[in-house]
This record gives sequence, structure tokens and C-alpha cells, in this order.
Amino acid sequence: MREMDFSRCPILGDLGNERVAQLFAGAKFSIETFGKGEMVAMQGSPCKHLYILLTGSVKTEMTAETGGLITIENITAVRPLASAFLFAEQNTFPVDVTATETCKVLMVPRDEVIKMFQKDGKFLENYIKFNSNKAQFLSRRLQVLNIKTIKGKLAHYILEGLDRARSSDPRSLLFTMDKNQTELAKFFGVTRPALARCIAELEDDGIIEMERKVVKIKNQQALKNLLG
Repeated sequence: MREMDFSRCPILGDLGNERVAQLFAGAKFSIETFGKGEMVAMQGSPCKHLYILLTGSVKTEMTAETGGLITIENITAVRPLASAFLFAEQNTFPVDVTATETCKVLMVPRDEVIKMFQKDGKFLENYIKFNSNKAQFLSRRLQVLNIKTIKGKLAHYILEGLDRARSSDPRSLLFTMDKNQTELAKFFGVTRPALARCIAELEDDGIIEMERKVVKIKNQQALKNLLG
């Protein structure tokens, strides 16, 4: 394990290389490689291992009621995958996990993870903290999916972006989107043309201005009204 870089991994990064090596000493694990477009895990399949994305990136998608796919998250190494479901009574993957480029995934059996918890309390603490933060993310994601209109979804996304921008500048009216329109449409589970029309309408109504990925909020209350 010494040759692997876990410095950016939220559950292992602050342990240091020596401590990580001790944590994995004697543990059973495997490393698998997936090509671009290959399925790392399928929605509904058993989750019997701790998956850690070592290199590359993956996307997680869920089947919508309409039969289409909704992108839940794009994940870049080094990150755990579906770690909150490993110890659930119904421990199945809630999403499809697909490689968006060639990637390597570390897989540690559930029983080995329990031994690692017993071996290092800080690893257990990191694991719990990461899954708690992930639950908050999924809760916010569910809020977006429950909003029925595209304008409502867009307003929610913009207001969240503004909140993040104001954490460093309380008077800010600008924020930079972390997705382009194609990615944002997939994130909302809608078509790109439909999203583009909504953006144009918000601009025409004087609610926002958009220049590439930079959004200027001109009427925050109007955005809040769109949330329904």
C-alpha cells in the first residue's frame, strides 16, 4: 500500500502513509481496472466490499420514473464509492456506477473493514464523518429531484451556488457554475434545449445574467418564488 497515494482520500488522507500501510497490513483486498464506459457496479447489486476509487473517474446514475437516467454525481479519485451502504440491512447499490475514463478501484471485503475499524479508531471516525457528509449531499440532491419544474431546479441550483459564494464574500451576487449546460441538464434529468430555454427566460425576465459559467443574480426573491 505504500506506493499508493491516499492523501486526497477523505477516509484515509489524514492518517499518513505509514499508518495506512499498518491499517492494510494483513488485510485481504483486491484492485480491479475498468475501462471507459464499463460498469463498476449496477443499481440493485449487492454491496459487499468497501470500494475506493484509486485513479480515474466515475459517474453515478439512477433510473428515473420515465425510464431515463439521472446523473447523481461525478466522482474523481481518490474517493470511496457507496460506502454508506456497505453496512445497511439492504446493502445494495442505489445507483449505477460507470467509469468515465480508465480507472482502478480498491475493493476491501466488509469483514476486513470491520477489522480495520477495530485497528484504528481514527479510520472509523473518518468513515462515519464522510458518510454523514454524503447523507447531507444526497438530501440536497433529493430536494432538487423533487422540484417538478426545470425553472425550480435551476433556481435551487443557483441559490445554492450563491450561498457558497457568500461564504467567502457575504455581499456577492456572482457565482461560477461547476457544470456546463450539458452536465447541468443531465444533473436535472432534463434535455439540454429545455434547460437552455429556461435560462434564456430567466435572463429575459431580468432575474439573472449569465456569461459562460458565471451567473449574476439580479432578483434573488424571484428565484426563491420559483421553488414553489
